Formats: sequence, structure tokens, C-alpha cells
Amino acid sequence: MSEAAMACDKGGVETGPGLLTGISLPAAVIHEAPLAHNLAWMQRFAEAHGARLAPHGKTTMAPALFRRQLEAGAWGITLATAPQCRAAFVHGVRRLLMANQLVGEANMGIVAELIEGGADYYCVVDSAENVRQLGRFFAARGLELQVLIELGVSGGRCGCRDASQVEALVAAIAEQPSLRLAGIEGYEGMIAGGDEVAAVRAYGARLVDTVRLLHASGVLESEAPIVTASGSKWFDLIAEAFDRAELREHYTPVLRPGCYVVHDHRLYASAMTDVKARHPHLEGELQPALEVFAHVQSLPEPGLAIIALGKRDIGHEPDLPMPLRLYPLCSHPSAATTPLDIAGWHATHIMDQHVFLAIPGDARIAVGDVIAFGTSHPCLTFDKWRQLLLVDEALKAKESLETCF
Repeated sequence: MSEAAMACDKGGVETGPGLLTGISLPAAVIHEAPLAHNLAWMQRFAEAHGARLAPHGKTTMAPALFRRQLEAGAWGITLATAPQCRAAFVHGVRRLLMANQLVGEANMGIVAELIEGGADYYCVVDSAENVRQLGRFFAARGLELQVLIELGVSGGRCGCRDASQVEALVAAIAEQPSLRLAGIEGYEGMIAGGDEVAAVRAYGARLVDTVRLLHASGVLESEAPIVTASGSKWFDLIAEAFDRAELREHYTPVLRPGCYVVHDHRLYASAMTDVKARHPHLEGELQPALEVFAHVQSLPEPGLAIIALGKRDIGHEPDLPMPLRLYPLCSHPSAATTPLDIAGWHATHIMDQHVFLAIPGDARIAVGDVIAFGTSHPCLTFDKWRQLLLVDEALKAKESLETCF
């Protein structure tokens, strides 16, 4: 890496030294043990339900984590855009499920190059116009494009809203020799309001019923048609819908959660609590693995600490960063590596480079101490960093995990 590139790398991250004193902070870290646990846990869960796992790579865009997911048994990696697919392919991912419409000739050109390079690539379609555009482009390149029909929900994002739209789209695809209809795709995360659990279950059943009907009609050009859905909140309900003997034997059910790999401390932690409540006999659960460490920068008045951490370093939606532990490097040097409980401390405001932290008026804290923060929705922390640190239980840096945003 050039000196200029190194100068731009946030945190001056390097492996080997201890996190608290040997690394420029703030730094985003992934804890090794919970990461390994999460990889194995979700893979076992998918397999127990007869499904394949294609983790959504947009969460991390970290090729080293893609590699670990594939080594753990993942069927492929899900991505959201053509450039993301290219980044994954360059780093060795060969099966790419783009859970999005492929729009624009420049993006089609990227995908064409991936297919020519040997990628097993899929994208979704929900309009006859997009189908015609794809058909013309890939026919001109002499290539075949595998597509999945997307089923949407009323008021949601993309996707066919009803059976008549699906039927019309099937007919449009049939008119394009360069397109191969390989299955059905959906995303249940847009379902909200009322009895959400019942609505997600109904949506899962709709996905299954649709792929079965299309398979029976002979329009699916695959021996084992794909049926795929599942974000990180309702993965258990989609797995229930897919867990049928017929699907196990004759289809390719694919789950696509992404955030599970590092989980989080609130949004998906709450979702995991709900999963456990729905399945009380489920063994184990996902564990938070992603944290951001930062220095106490200023103590300008009683009850307030300013932390050298901001919107450029950590996600702040839907929740502000959550202080987890204090490492008293300066306030109690003899116990610097012994984390202190800071229950009740909370962030009140976040700016580009600062977090306002409400603390007790008599808190034992000093400028230079280090605080570990948890996040809600890990996607919005990963995209702040060119690289994250994998650390062991002693907070020693084991590996630098580059991202490709």
C-alpha cells in the first residue's frame, strides 16, 4: 500500500498490537469468538431447515468475511449492486445472487463480464420493460442471464404485487431467448403493521405457492428452481415456510440474512429475542461481535463526557451508539485492561466526530480512557470503514479485514 493510501486509512489499522494502547482510535473491531459462533450458528440453522444460505454481503462488503461464510458452508453470497458483485467476484466468490433489479447498460456490462468470467449470477426482475432491456443487451453479448421474479408486498418496495403481474412477467421473459427464469425471490422486511408475524408467514407461503405453480406449469428453466427471501429479522419464519419435504427434494430454498455475521446490541438483538420466544427449544443464539472503541476526549462539565467518535465512525440509526464498557487507562492505570460497568451511561447526541455522553456527576473517568460502544444495525457501521480489526479475547489484533465499499 502506498504511503498516501496508508495516510487515508482510518485508524492506521495494523495487526499485532493490543487494541487499547497500540492502535489509533477510534477503531471498529470484530471479536473473534462471537464471529466464529455466529457463522456456525446460522449455517446450522439453515441446514436444519433444508435451506441453503446466501448471506447478504452488503452488510460487510468484507471479502475476508465472505470467505469465512463460504468456508462455513454458504451456498453463495447475496449482493445489492453490480459493482458489489464485481468486488465479491474479484475476491473469489463465484455464485452471486443480486437481490435487486439489474438496470442500466453500464451495470449490465459489469454483469456480462462476470458471466463471461465464469460467475454463476442471478438477478431479479419485476417489470416487462426491464425484461426487454435485459433480453436485448444479453442477446447482443451472446450470453444467457438467469433471472428470478420478485414478489413484492402492497406499499412495499419492488416486486410484483399480484398473480396477474407475475403471469404477465412470465410471458415477457418467455419472449427473450437470452433470459432463463430460474425461480422466485422476495423480501419480507417491508412488512409492517398489524399482526406482522402472521403477515410474514403468509408472505412465505405465497412465495412457496408461486414457485410451485410456476414449476408445475413448466416455465421454470431449472431442475431445482430457487425460492429465496429472508432478511435478518424474520429469518426463522421464512425458514419455516421453506421447510417442506417437497422443497428439500425438488427446489433450492435460499435464506439471505446478512447482519447475523456480527449481529448487534439492539435492533437485531431484539429480533433474536423474538426468534427465541417463537422457538423456545432453539439451541443457542446469535451474539454481538461488532464494537467501536474510542477515547474520552473532553470532560467539559459535570455529567458530560465528549467522546472522540462520530457519525463518520459508527452507525447512529435507528439508535445512537451504546456505551458498553469503560477501560480506565488514565483514571485507573493499574487496572487499565479491566473493563468497568457503565450501566446507565448513554449517548444523547452525535456529530461528525463527537458523541455526547451523559454520565453520573461523580463518575470515575479521565480524558484518555477508552470506551467500547455497541451498535444497532451493523450495515451502517461497516460502510464507515476501509478496514476493521479482528481481535481475540485479550483485545490483540489478529487480522485486518478490508472492505470494498
